[in-house]
Amino acid sequence: MDLSLVDEAVTWLEKANADLEPELLSAHDARALLALYARAEKLAAFGKTTLSRKLDDAAELARVSGTSMGKARTTVETARVLTEAPRASDAFSSGELSLDQAQEIAGAELARPDAAEELVALAQDEPFHVLRNAARRVRLEAEQHRVLAERQRAARSARSHRDELGMIHLHLAFEPHVGTPIVARAEAEAARMQRDARKERRSEPFQRHLADAFAALLAGSGRGSARRPELVVLVSHEVARRGWSEVKDGEVCKIPGVGPVPPPVAKGIAEDAFLTGLFYDGTDLRHLRRWTRNTPVEVRLALELGPPPDFDGIVCTDCGNRFRTENDHAEPHIAGGPASLGNLHPRCWSCHRAKTKRDRRSGRLKPAEP
Repeated sequence: MDLSLVDEAVTWLEKANADLEPELLSAHDARALLALYARAEKLAAFGKTTLSRKLDDAAELARVSGTSMGKARTTVETARVLTEAPRASDAFSSGELSLDQAQEIAGAELARPDAAEELVALAQDEPFHVLRNAARRVRLEAEQHRVLAERQRAARSARSHRDELGMIHLHLAFEPHVGTPIVARAEAEAARMQRDARKERRSEPFQRHLADAFAALLAGSGRGSARRPELVVLVSHEVARRGWSEVKDGEVCKIPGVGPVPPPVAKGIAEDAFLTGLFYDGTDLRHLRRWTRNTPVEVRLALELGPPPDFDGIVCTDCGNRFRTENDHAEPHIAGGPASLGNLHPRCWSCHRAKTKRDRRSGRLKPAEP
């Protein structure tokens, strides 16, 4: 390799930096230049990552690059993984992916090689957290056929520490089927607390109400009841018919939006739960409509599952977040929009508010013509 090529590229970047005056640029030119700098950063990250595999010295990498030892170790480990993930490595070397994106895709590619192409395309169009969730789903579903349940069971933990302000911090790690309903109850309790606070004209961030909700539930004083189901487990009929022993390719046993659960755990939940049968044609569930304000139970359950055939739970239509999603009428209810799967789109609280403002400005929040 001709080292002078990289040396020349660095020289030109130094000159570009010396001449950079963002105040003199138009917004269009600033965006274009930002995209070029971002691509240059991705290309440089590939070289740095690949060379770290040769040197295999996180301490030297941390010193040369000015990063933490933790970040340097992650880079060295990513370099090793990329040797077995050709699609992610190729996209990384061409500047399509950042180091963080390549790390997520490479791990998923090792678990399921055919997933890499879809994830690389996803990385071009969606925020990083959407890619991370998709890659995690691929890894977990692939590992479900191995020892995922044992690893999750062994990863349970609880620890606490006190910060400089004297605040007590708790970190709890639960298995999915244990933690999911706990979080659902706490979020429902926090939403109730926030509604009460607004009635009293008190305004605080939702995270503070959520802290109070967890404290109330731990103390046994919170109600924690939710309109949405606290725990939904989606199980293929074939899994139950075979005696809840295994999950084969093309079958599911999972909490939508969270991940796989072991069939024996799902069986235990089923013995003390309301069971709902779901029949779909492989592509569409949008057959149920109702024009009342309240959303039918069947529609609420279907929305919790997420769109078929993946049934990956609820994510915000606009930003891809899963936190505090609400059902928004795409065609406003006041304008005649039905409470149907086709017209109810999940949106996080901030995106829901922004969409309502857009509807109000455009005149869509008007009663339908009789």
